[in-house]
Amino acid sequence: MKFTNGQWLLKDEFTQLNPVTLFDREFDGKTLTLYLSTRPINSRSNMIDQGSLTFEFSSPGKGIMGVRVFHYAGVKDSGVHFELERKDNVPLTLEEEGPLLILSSGEMSVRIDTEDFGFAFYRGEKMLTGSKGNATGWLLKDTGETYMKQQLSLSVGEYLYGLGERFTPFVKNGQTVEMWNEDGGTSSEISYKNIPFYLSSRGYAVLVNDPGKISFEAGSENVQKMQFSLPGESMEFFLFSGDDPKEILESYTGLAGRPPLPPLWSFGLWLSTSFTTSYDEETVMGFIDGMAERNIPLEVFHFDCFWMKGFQWTDFTWDGDTFPDPEGLLKRLKAKGLKVCLWINPYIAQKSPLFKEGAAKGYLLKRENGDIWQWDRWQAGMGIVDFTNPEAASWYAGYLGDLADMGVDTFKTDFGERIPTDVVYHNGADPEKMHNFYTYLYNKTVFDLLKEKRGAGEALVFARSATVGGQKFPVHWGGDCWATYPSMAESLRGGLSLGMCGFGYWSHDMGGFEQTAAPDLYKRWCAFGMLSSHSRLHGSTSVRVPWSFDDEATDVLRHFTELKNSLAPYLYAAAGEANQRGIPMMRSMVLEFPEDPACLPLDRQYMLGDSLLVAPIFNEEGRGYYYLPAGDWTHYFTGEVKSGPGFFEGDYSYFDLPLFVRPNSLICRSDDREHISYGDGSGLTLALYELEEGKTASCEVPSPEGGSLLKVAIVRKEGKLSISTEGKSIPWKLLLCGKADAKSPYPSEKTGEGTLIAVPGDKAGWEVTLK
Repeated sequence: MKFTNGQWLLKDEFTQLNPVTLFDREFDGKTLTLYLSTRPINSRSNMIDQGSLTFEFSSPGKGIMGVRVFHYAGVKDSGVHFELERKDNVPLTLEEEGPLLILSSGEMSVRIDTEDFGFAFYRGEKMLTGSKGNATGWLLKDTGETYMKQQLSLSVGEYLYGLGERFTPFVKNGQTVEMWNEDGGTSSEISYKNIPFYLSSRGYAVLVNDPGKISFEAGSENVQKMQFSLPGESMEFFLFSGDDPKEILESYTGLAGRPPLPPLWSFGLWLSTSFTTSYDEETVMGFIDGMAERNIPLEVFHFDCFWMKGFQWTDFTWDGDTFPDPEGLLKRLKAKGLKVCLWINPYIAQKSPLFKEGAAKGYLLKRENGDIWQWDRWQAGMGIVDFTNPEAASWYAGYLGDLADMGVDTFKTDFGERIPTDVVYHNGADPEKMHNFYTYLYNKTVFDLLKEKRGAGEALVFARSATVGGQKFPVHWGGDCWATYPSMAESLRGGLSLGMCGFGYWSHDMGGFEQTAAPDLYKRWCAFGMLSSHSRLHGSTSVRVPWSFDDEATDVLRHFTELKNSLAPYLYAAAGEANQRGIPMMRSMVLEFPEDPACLPLDRQYMLGDSLLVAPIFNEEGRGYYYLPAGDWTHYFTGEVKSGPGFFEGDYSYFDLPLFVRPNSLICRSDDREHISYGDGSGLTLALYELEEGKTASCEVPSPEGGSLLKVAIVRKEGKLSISTEGKSIPWKLLLCGKADAKSPYPSEKTGEGTLIAVPGDKAGWEVTLK
């Protein structure tokens, strides 16, 4: 929200109070509390007829600084709070240097000027950002609403990222961004997933700890400031810092939660019925058998809305007219080796038998007069489940449990954004704050049910809406996109922005949701989709099986699906990093190369894990445009080596795109291209790319059952490669990519990619001589 007219004037409808004079302070070892008047205090008479602002500085975790500022303390608690893993025993030190108070937590400190009030955050001796004068304020609108605002300084050349899954420009400078979950598609400034967290290129990040409608002015009201404001009498925010953006995300997700590790099968290809297309068991089996006949590996089949009868969403009952034998259908799908996903939402249509049941038991949201809240958008007369009522959540989960017992593996948790504010919640929660937070309770209910039924390692949802903490209930997809190249690009921007907020896994509707893609676009989107964390073919009014586009589309989809399957060990290791550190699998270039200024604005390419650079094709000409950071990068398909840093372009067939391997990489592949699996570790090849003198390339192969299968480290020195291994005694192969010749103690052969060495499973240390 903007409060000013230019640099000088406050808008006529606002009155503002700002901190001026420090008149008292307290420190108990955990919290530093400062009391400030909002006018100068020159005499005792100035202590009358004026307001005050109270600041509380604390640390919810090592190296994190928290600030809470409030005007009136007597406001009723909203009852809605992010579930953060705060630490209560973080040691704080307080020092005084003249007018400065210096409060420190680890390497992070806040320096507070007690004379000319203001505060600045430091990491060591580096100033990150700060607040001075009227940067903090309480505002009263002439209609009676009150707001808190905070401005933090921006440095020259500082870039801002994040704020959820945003389809607008990747760099947020100059934008106004409001935290309000809405169903707006991918071609607008509104978002399904609003996360009040932004990351700065200057080495810090900020979380505004409030689920309400926060407004961010990212250098858009005052171009020298990042401003955030929200209705009410108080505001709390946390500032994180680190040596690099990854360390900052690790710190943030340590507080907000990290994504669990999804099952390995979820990384394979998903196929959907699509939305409004007509389908029954014969249609479904036709799709599945068609994929098998064309040798396209498939892991998951998804039934969208019409697995239930129209006008009855959600009733959790198969439409008996089209699916008279659902138990038998699920068994037949399982016999084909498939997992099954069903579409659900948290809305209960009036015609659904669950509506009467839910209304009678008080499980649906109500208006203040006691009526069930209903409207006709989406489903006629629909109500909304009140997940603040534990009995309602258990009731909803119970129906899902029956489906899980029938054989369903996961659920697409659609919607969760169209949540009204003129309602009363079971627990008395503030409906304005619940609007965004509703999705957390919704997805948690479904995820917890699957964890109970399937076990922690098998639980996942396919969710559209999210808020802070939603990353704990993966996977998320990007919502309703169009079958156009601009929409494909905006989808990627959304995914990269969400990744900058600690969401580890992300997907999108391959081929576009609305309209039907031209064959050209479909094939390019298949390449992008299969080189994403999760890969699903889904549409609105038309199907997404490749043969409905053209014969070549079938070959292209097979090609990239087999590629992804072969990368299963590498991808699962990247997923492990998301789980352990909060680092997304799909990484913006600035996240992986923060010291390279050319990477700061890049949003048409990304790193998949730490070693693969992907630059999708976004035009009908097949022209690829991409940037390579410093070093010798190897094109994955051709073996061509290009030296960065530099911008490049070239023409690419449908079976190709700029897919480059980072120098000094050791990438584990699986010989099994038909499944996203590598079982006991047999058939593994570790490919070494452009290892530089004196450098080490390493790789850990995680076991799908937990733990580690194999760890390999390779050091290059004076023309030799020294290889050390640990883990299970399994044979594997080492591929020296691009090497003309090498002398190995083990059998080797020349291939089109390089020298392939067969390594016995019991050899822990050995050498290769390069020629």
